[in-house]
Amino acid sequence: MSWGWLPDLARAAGIAAVLLLALAYWRRWSRRAALRAVHRFRARVDRFKLTGKRYIVDALLGDEVIAAAVDRHASEHGRSRAEVWRTVRRYLDEIVPAFNLLMYYRFGYAISKAVVGIFYKVSVEHERPAAIAALPRESIVVYLMNHRSNADYVVASYALAGQVAISYAVGEWARVFPLEYLFKSFGSYFIRRRYREPLYHTVLERYVQLITRNGVTQGIFPEGGLTRDGRLRPVKVGLLDYLLGTAREPGFAERMYIVPVAINYDRVLEDRSLLSELRQQETGRSRGRWRQLREVVGYVVWNAGRALTRQWKRYGRVAVVIGAPVPVRPWLEQVAAEGAPLWERERSDRLAQVQRYCDTMMERIGALIPVTAVPLACAALQTFDAELVTRAALLERMAELRAGLIERGARVLRAESDVAESLERAERMLTMRRVLAREGERYVILPRGRELISYYANSIAHLLGDFEQAVHARDALPADGFIGR
Repeated sequence: MSWGWLPDLARAAGIAAVLLLALAYWRRWSRRAALRAVHRFRARVDRFKLTGKRYIVDALLGDEVIAAAVDRHASEHGRSRAEVWRTVRRYLDEIVPAFNLLMYYRFGYAISKAVVGIFYKVSVEHERPAAIAALPRESIVVYLMNHRSNADYVVASYALAGQVAISYAVGEWARVFPLEYLFKSFGSYFIRRRYREPLYHTVLERYVQLITRNGVTQGIFPEGGLTRDGRLRPVKVGLLDYLLGTAREPGFAERMYIVPVAINYDRVLEDRSLLSELRQQETGRSRGRWRQLREVVGYVVWNAGRALTRQWKRYGRVAVVIGAPVPVRPWLEQVAAEGAPLWERERSDRLAQVQRYCDTMMERIGALIPVTAVPLACAALQTFDAELVTRAALLERMAELRAGLIERGARVLRAESDVAESLERAERMLTMRRVLAREGERYVILPRGRELISYYANSIAHLLGDFEQAVHARDALPADGFIGR
């Protein structure tokens, strides 16, 4: 008998042993690196986040509510139960993330810090800094945020990295490589925003309730999409209704808290694209994908050229204000006192109650919107019935608006500085983007500039008191005239 195969077998066994040792070393190193990162940030990490994806999927496949939905769907559509269960598995694979502690705190934070630092200066403020720290360890916390840019995910993660690891509800726009892998490794789950199939929504609802029941901290953008005109959008309550469904179970209502978060920018990366989409909605005309692609490629090439020639400048400031946590239980008790507990009401009545509650939370977010230099300057420009404004008149109006904002308790950045500094920062941004042109001591609003000025002014118009109507009315006025002295 020939034993010539023994050396090959020994070599294969040696390679396998080396690979196993390397894998064991990698797991040990990554576990320790992740723990060091968590200790460094002193952040709260929900234990359930570390549960394997397979365990979560198996738990949902055994869910009685999903099983009943499968039977109902099979009966209504004439499909076999096995086929419908395959559909459920596909939904679960799409929705359920695979959180990676090392990816979130070592790579995710580094990426968000680098990306945010390239584009913006960052300001983070807490309405009541001790309030969140004082929350009980077993609290179920949901961060509700306004949605101005797709960068909100990165900005909010960066702002909150030292407190908590957030699981976001992310739209289908990010289901492309490598974004899908990155978001899922950061613990985010994907949702289909305009998909009406009841089976899908049952699966999504039971997943949201499962992670809520297990204390996973979530981040939700209740507007359901980016603002196109700069104003806060009406809220969509479906996801929040799913989440609040956990409160019907004993012991959960008193653990739930909503934390409002407000974000504002001196420049939103997608602002011109969003305004273009708004025009399309009004006219019914589409730009077409090739034109959109050309615009994106042109934007990337232009900014790459500026970076290579050392002409790159940051896009001003992004500001985040984290509000005080709001307990959910008092609201549920108020609803019960007005007639019947929330979960004993008809679905339409229940959703109406949730809508009112969510509207109240959006009012809190609106009150926390930070006022940065560009929105302040744009709001001041909107109050003039002219396209030509003297610098002295603009400074005076900005000072008047800022004084009113401070009096009403608005979050004005660098409120202690001279208003001329705010104008200078705004002027750099607006002239660089060809929104304004300066002629001596006067500013001219350029033809394509008015819609951008309106967009940024709208982000703070609701805070301006008597000037709000003037800010909104300006767009209807003729584009001529002169204001000065």
